[in-house]
Order: sequence, then structure tokens, then C-alpha cells
Amino acid sequence: MARNLKVLSEMIRSRYREGASIAVVARELGVSKATVQRYVPARERRDAAAAARQRHRNRAQTPYEQALRAQVVRLYGSGMPQQRVAATLGISVEAVVARLEPSQRRSKQEAARLAVEQQGELLPQEEIVARYVQGATMAELGRLYGVHPTTIRRRIPDDLIRPRASVPKPRTRSGRVLVDEEVCRRYAAGESAYALAREFGVSVHTIRARIPDADWRGRTPGETAVPLPRPTKPRPGGVRMVLALSDEEILARYRAGQSATGIGRTAGVDCRTILRRIPEHERRSHLQAQRLNRPAPDVGADTIRALRARGLTWEAIAAEVGLSAKTVRARA
Repeated sequence: MARNLKVLSEMIRSRYREGASIAVVARELGVSKATVQRYVPARERRDAAAAARQRHRNRAQTPYEQALRAQVVRLYGSGMPQQRVAATLGISVEAVVARLEPSQRRSKQEAARLAVEQQGELLPQEEIVARYVQGATMAELGRLYGVHPTTIRRRIPDDLIRPRASVPKPRTRSGRVLVDEEVCRRYAAGESAYALAREFGVSVHTIRARIPDADWRGRTPGETAVPLPRPTKPRPGGVRMVLALSDEEILARYRAGQSATGIGRTAGVDCRTILRRIPEHERRSHLQAQRLNRPAPDVGADTIRALRARGLTWEAIAAEVGLSAKTVRARA
């Protein structure tokens, strides 16, 4: 047994000194990592940073890692951007960058120039020139092909470039052509200025300018609008609404416990009309009205505790007695 432990200790030290990690040594020899740490002297144990660097070097020496690095270098060297290399190999962009040497990485300017060249190779230059000669603008072609107008400009020969127009193109309206005689005839027939403006695609002021003042049905330019008389509000103490119930009967019903809403529903009026028939000192407060309209069931603490002793939850007790769970807990 002692001989086997001595052999195991020598094998652990030998593999660890060769650069294998504690986890790798434990996996190869079929022991736990604690056993490997027990037989490795403390002075020879690598710290966390050194162990990470050693694991990185060990992983870089595997055949899979070497083949993957070769593929990354080949694809990236062919002009493919990092994002496309990562998508092709099924790895992340950070993994692509980690497998490239600093001297192999392209600068931002070089990457942008290469992307423009690759994008330009995919553009159909003859088709772009033909569309431009037919009258399409560079901005329209840029939106069509998904590139900047400057990229389109590089694909068009200088002798075909059109000078910029100094006079803007006339704006065409979507409506019909405005004819003064037709506007006057249709307005005199009874059509409104708003309907004509909407049909011809112009403003109401444009229609008004084509109609003589004598035929205009609205106000003249110098005429001011006369404000309409405001309706007078009924003064307090005027004629009161006649209800199906007298004030004495309303007060008797209210004192008997009927709510103002219920009395108003019987009389066919709003509850505020009923409250105006009741003196101030007779009106119930909000809490009194709430207790009167929604009386709580007569459930005592003994009943709640008995139901609780049966194993019912607060929610189940509340559903059975017709109260809320908060009220049940407060009464218990």
C-alpha cells in the first residue's frame, strides 16, 4: 500500500511539473483534486493567474485548437470581417480576436476600406449607371441598394454626372385643376367651401378668393362676428323640480335607512337631487352610508377561531363568512 502511494505521489508531481493542471492530473490518474493537491508541495503550486496561463497554453497545444486557429487566420486573411468569420465557424467575435496575433489584425481604417470595396463589388455598376441615365437620383439609388449616395457616385463616370438643378421642380397637387368658373357655379348651387377645398386639394381661403363677395354666404372681410347670447343660469330660489315623492316622504324614507341612490332610483332622479331635499344635519356621513349600504355579517371572533382550528386558511374563512381576509384577521 505504501509502495502504491509513493508511485502515485511521484506520478502526480511529474505530471504537474510538466504543466498539467490539478484537474487534468486528477482526471488522468482517477483521483480527486484534493488528493493531487495533497501530494504537490505548496512551494510548487501555481497561483490562480499562473494556472490560468498554463491552462491556456495547454489548450492551445491541442489539435482542435490548432486547426481552429488555422481556419480563423485563413478566413480573416482572405478579407472576411471578424463577424463573418465568427458566424462561419460558430464561435464568438471575441474568440476570433483571441486567436489572431496583434500583427495579423487589421486597423479600423483598413477594415472600413476593405468593407467598402467588398460592398462595391456586389453592386451592379452597369445597372446603376443605366438607372442614373434614365433620371434616377443618387439618393434614390442609395436607398434602393442600401448604400450611401457617395458610394453610388463612385460607380458613375464623371462625364455622366448631371449638374445640380438651380430651379426646384414644381410641386404638383394631388387634387384636380382649380377652375374659377366651376368653383363659383358649384358654390352657388349650394356646395360648401370646405367640401370644394377638400375636393380640389386647396385651403378654404383659396376657395374664398375665387368667389365674389356678393355670392359669399359667410361673413365679409370687414364684418365682425357677433357673439351669441350666453344662456342665463337659473338663480337660487327659483322654481324647483317637481318629484314623484314629496320632501316629507323623501326624508321619512331616508330616516328609515334607505339610501339617497335608492330613493333617487324610485323617483327617477339623481341622488344629488335627493340630497338637496334633506337637511344638512340629517345627512349621513360617508362611513355611516357605507356601513348602512354594505352591512357586515354578524360573525364573531369565536366563529372565526373555530373555523381556523379546523385548518381553514384566512381566504377560505373569508369566502365562507362573506368578509374580506383582512377583516377576518382583524376580528380574530
